[in-house]
Amino acid sequence: MLNQIEEQHIALTLDEFLDWYPDGYEGRFELHDGVIVKVQPTGTHEQVAGFLASKLSIYIDRQDLPFFIPRQGLVKAIDSPKSAYIPDVIVLDRNALDHEPLWKQRSTIIQGATIKLAIEVVSTNWQDDYLMKLGEYEKLGIAEYWIVDYLGLGGRRYIGDPKQPTVSIYDWVDGEYRVNLFRGQDRLRSPTFPELNLTVEQLVQVAT
Repeated sequence: MLNQIEEQHIALTLDEFLDWYPDGYEGRFELHDGVIVKVQPTGTHEQVAGFLASKLSIYIDRQDLPFFIPRQGLVKAIDSPKSAYIPDVIVLDRNALDHEPLWKQRSTIIQGATIKLAIEVVSTNWQDDYLMKLGEYEKLGIAEYWIVDYLGLGGRRYIGDPKQPTVSIYDWVDGEYRVNLFRGQDRLRSPTFPELNLTVEQLVQVAT
């Protein structure tokens, strides 16, 4: 069906996209303004995302927090019926799921307050993470958003000059994001996970 949609230039709504979404292991897909986008990460990208999910899962378990990390979950754009994204790592508040009408059947989140943390690990299409998703997650009011740029691919206006591996942590305060940048041996300072002991260099080493 994906080829047919592309050939006919069909723009899908979220409901149509969710009806289409394949079961099993055919890949991960997002919906960008009605267009299906297949997410095809590299192996090192998956190593970094998996490492982060593992560290956060241990933290959540040890602190006995009411959070969990789904294998994958879609996040619907707040002002568009034709866009939804799959963060590389997403931490959800289990207690908030009763207010998510699409979760049980569609594994889709529509309320930013349900998401305690969203993480995007940067690939060559870095503009999606620094421009599109940053804006969408801010409008949704997602409490915390990390951009993990372990290769230093992002624009200089985001990670500085010279470019280097950088983790940008966006914290939602008074309706907008404020950002802190971390590099090298900097320990990541997370408002949601304040005792997390993790450095940018550790993430770089995972990918080597």
